[in-house]
Amino acid sequence: MFSLTRYTTPCPEPINGQILQMVVDNLTDISSVALPPSNLLYNIYQYAIGFEVHLYLEALDGSKGIAVELVVAMEAEQVIGFCLYLPVKDDPQACGIAFMAVQASFRRQGVARAMLQEVLARYPHAELACAVEKVSAFEAMGFQVRGARGTQVLMNTRDYGTDGLMGVLDVASIYRSLEVRQIHTYLLQKHGKRAMVDAEKQRDRHLDQLTRKVQLFLQNRG
Repeated sequence: MFSLTRYTTPCPEPINGQILQMVVDNLTDISSVALPPSNLLYNIYQYAIGFEVHLYLEALDGSKGIAVELVVAMEAEQVIGFCLYLPVKDDPQACGIAFMAVQASFRRQGVARAMLQEVLARYPHAELACAVEKVSAFEAMGFQVRGARGTQVLMNTRDYGTDGLMGVLDVASIYRSLEVRQIHTYLLQKHGKRAMVDAEKQRDRHLDQLTRKVQLFLQNRG
């Protein structure tokens, strides 16, 4: 049986490490870009999304001026799921779910539902964005479709969004960082310019397809 722990201050380093490994292992599932591992740019997004979650975990100490909280599901010493969410300023009942994942071998065992229930017990007005395929699962947990957010469906526990402000980190700089440039240079040297250009085109087509998929889903919902 798994246990849940809620963190409003930095969590122990071994837990951080397991969470970041889970992000890397489940990138396609977690990221709104949802790139498949077959795309040559996959490693870049693995680093960037992992570093973004790392920054949010650091922000638990309050040093970045935004509110961050975390629910971790554990079985024995193993992290089997996490939900990182951002409380909304000026609305004590609201939050935004930023990242959530469950280890593949522990899915369909109520882990995601238990973590969300823990969050909703404190912030009943919650918003998240997810892939079309996950909409029914979140509807079963009390969320309703509100519209589109790029490549994902926007969902909320209420039929309106909060008027409060949610602090988020500016992560655009990650993609301009030296580390990302180094990964890109390595991939360029390994695969060649043509293959990298093709990977970028594949990514762009993939994002367009996801966006159209969301729009079509919403149209069919009426």
